[in-house]
Amino acid sequence: MEVLRGIAVSPGLVIGRMFLLEDEERRVVRRFTPAANSAEEVSRLKAALETSVADLVAVKERAEDEMGAEAAKIFLFHIGVLQDAALLEGIFNRIENDRMAAEHAVEATFGEWAGRFASMGDSAFTTKVNDLEDLRNRVLGHLMGEHNRTLDELKHQAVVVADDLTPSQAAGFNRELVQAFVTDRGGRTSHTAIVARALNIPAVVGLRGVAKLAEEDQTIIVDGLEGVVILDPTDEQLDRYRARQARMERRETVWKEQAAEPCVTTDGVHIRLMGNIEFPDEIAHVLEVGGEGVGLYRTEFLYLTSDTEPSEEQHYEAYRRCVEHMQGRELIVRTVDLGADKYTQHRVELPERNPFLGNRSIRYCLSDLPMFKRQLRAILRASAHGPLKIMFPLITTVHELRQAKAIVRDVMEDLAEEGVPFDRDVPMGMMVEVPAAAVIASSFARDADFFSIGTNDLVQYTLAVDRTNERGADLFTAMHPAVLRLVRDVMRGAKSRQIPVSCCGESAAELDFAVLLIGLGVRTLSVGSYSIPQVKRLVRSVSAEECARIARRALSLESPSDVSAYVRERVRKAVPGAFDSGED
Repeated sequence: MEVLRGIAVSPGLVIGRMFLLEDEERRVVRRFTPAANSAEEVSRLKAALETSVADLVAVKERAEDEMGAEAAKIFLFHIGVLQDAALLEGIFNRIENDRMAAEHAVEATFGEWAGRFASMGDSAFTTKVNDLEDLRNRVLGHLMGEHNRTLDELKHQAVVVADDLTPSQAAGFNRELVQAFVTDRGGRTSHTAIVARALNIPAVVGLRGVAKLAEEDQTIIVDGLEGVVILDPTDEQLDRYRARQARMERRETVWKEQAAEPCVTTDGVHIRLMGNIEFPDEIAHVLEVGGEGVGLYRTEFLYLTSDTEPSEEQHYEAYRRCVEHMQGRELIVRTVDLGADKYTQHRVELPERNPFLGNRSIRYCLSDLPMFKRQLRAILRASAHGPLKIMFPLITTVHELRQAKAIVRDVMEDLAEEGVPFDRDVPMGMMVEVPAAAVIASSFARDADFFSIGTNDLVQYTLAVDRTNERGADLFTAMHPAVLRLVRDVMRGAKSRQIPVSCCGESAAELDFAVLLIGLGVRTLSVGSYSIPQVKRLVRSVSAEECARIARRALSLESPSDVSAYVRERVRKAVPGAFDSGED
């Protein structure tokens, strides 16, 4: 029996049999050919590339049916790489000038590109290395008369275990057979994680060793909410998790029945519960489980799922669909939060040493006005179809906020001159994600129509802890007294100008922290759709007055552990079983 802990990227609890997808090792011989054979090698390569692109087009079309057009755009990146002029030039040069055989040239060129990304020292580039390995293996498979390993041989329901899974493999899953997947590699923002969430397949990644420990047909437990994987569980563990599965099923049935009930505390305070989304198609689930609107639409996934920058029409189509799905409910569209690990670094000639503290988010937008205006035009055009709000990420100075708003007004003037309809009174707010913004929140409140606290970055920058670094994971907590005091400062600043405040960070879905947020005066929480039912249950079980008392006490404590222990004790009394995700 082995208990492993990794990164939970797609929720769900599964007990199943393992299907071990071993690494596909191809030994490519360093073979050179006479000059007279170069034309033949080039011809072989072109045929392999064409077949590989055709494979990916088929995968993309199948993915569109399974998870929607937006998420399926991930595979446009793969197609784009195999058509990239710089990559192809490198392979052809090795064949024609260095006299390499096609297989040798493919291996050498893809290896060179993968080495560049791997040497950048940022976890974000690991996903690009994995993508390149997937594409290399696909092309080599066609060159060497082999096919890439697939899951076609899977004939029964199982949990797929692998060192890593490519997006094309994940999207090619038979959803009737694949119950979950676990991998050694990967992170929350990897393409494979995006596919898992879009397909609603439970997944845990970053386990570091599961593929070596796993055995074919061995029993496995996958907890996609807690990030726990158990190999060859004991009878006692199986009984416990089966009972938990049954409780979760009963709980989810009750939650669906309660989806339409008001999200109100026991003393009558309404807490608006919103959803965070990455794709328009997720809105249906947000509303189904009781969400009142969308508090955060992460638009950067329009970029992450494509190899090319989205056009204004692509932006507009996505935003229009969101507005129409919402049917008058609130929709907050965050302008692109690009930079750092999300999009830009692999496209620049000289990647930044520390992109998280560099040209990212609103800074990136302000440094690329054509791109920024393209998105703003699309957002404003979509505002003609229904209400939406614009939110700017990672604002650190009042000047940045005013500059961003001025650009919006410039775009409005352009649209008005063109006779294009839009909402002239669209609200414009900002994310509060850095201590600098929290400390002078009252100054920002003069210019912002609303605040949204982004706890992911606020905790990261306050505590100097990289939230993607496994070695510092224990230090990353929103329960730190410094974080709580910053939230209090934001609430005070907002109150000075009577502007609304929401919290859209992942921590808002943590029940103990949600109690503190309510106690500090936050009245809108925006979380992943799968967290909406449990947060609503919490809200309907506590009083805002009691939450305020808990928050006052927590603010006087000195350490995160003290805060966490105190709050959990109080929440357990109010909501028995609150911290057992499988309890009724």
